[in-house]
Amino acid sequence: MGLLIVGSVAYDKIETPFGKTDRILGGAGTFIGLAASLLNVENGIVSVVGGDFKPEFLDLLKDNGTDITGIEVIEDGKTFFWEGKYHLDMNTRDTLATEVNVLEEWSPVVPESWKSPSILMLGNLHPMVQMSVLGQISKPELVILDTMNFWMNTAWDEVLEVISRVDVLTINDEEARQLSREFSLRKAASVILEMGPKVLIIKKGEHGALLFSKDEVFFAPALPLEEVFDPTGAGDTFAGGFAAYLAKTHDFSFENMKRAIIYGSAMASFTVEKFGTERLVELTRDELAERIKVFKRLTQFEMPT
Repeated sequence: MGLLIVGSVAYDKIETPFGKTDRILGGAGTFIGLAASLLNVENGIVSVVGGDFKPEFLDLLKDNGTDITGIEVIEDGKTFFWEGKYHLDMNTRDTLATEVNVLEEWSPVVPESWKSPSILMLGNLHPMVQMSVLGQISKPELVILDTMNFWMNTAWDEVLEVISRVDVLTINDEEARQLSREFSLRKAASVILEMGPKVLIIKKGEHGALLFSKDEVFFAPALPLEEVFDPTGAGDTFAGGFAAYLAKTHDFSFENMKRAIIYGSAMASFTVEKFGTERLVELTRDELAERIKVFKRLTQFEMPT
């Protein structure tokens, strides 16, 4: 099997300086799945929604190529909901509401057809949920983990346990410093790689991303955009593009991970152009190919001899 995604499928309510929405489709699993489908990668989502979740949103995922048999519907429950308001700089935001709802006591069940995935992408959820999924599947060729400072603050030991069992960890720069207790990101990477992962990705938002292995480092810039409409889901899209490119090429070398980061960055640059999943849903492969060329021009140069 291809790429198995474990992550939230949710409702978001977003306000930015450019407008606001009512409840729209969101969640880490959603953005990762849409990114994978764009690269025509076989993918399935393990998640849970409530009876209030619109069937057309499940149809959207299915029609775009995601296997939704692993999405449980709890009819008498409510779907995970997040509401946030972004400041003018679009880098900072206020969380106005977080309603965990059906995710609070959810025990994930991996469908039989997905118990031997090539790549497992563990989206940002409680580390014990992530561990539960690891216990249900055969050893994938690659396990990618996303986590955040909330879990470091509330479930430190569990975070360390799941980190010790993955191949690639993706976190932001603030989380890398918290996890490692080092300010220098180079030192932070060395400490974190000793915890178990073979590869570490440190996301720096509009300033790009760093890729570390024990012996190598790579920096990928973010595309300088004239307008950022809504950053929600950009990090998840980045992770989805990264994982999907590796699944498509089936090459897990550090050199190919460099290319995978560029694909993830390119996809994320589209996500921020409209609210929620709107831009990602309408994105074409030709548009993605053209933006990859822009990234290539941005990073290539020749020195005079």
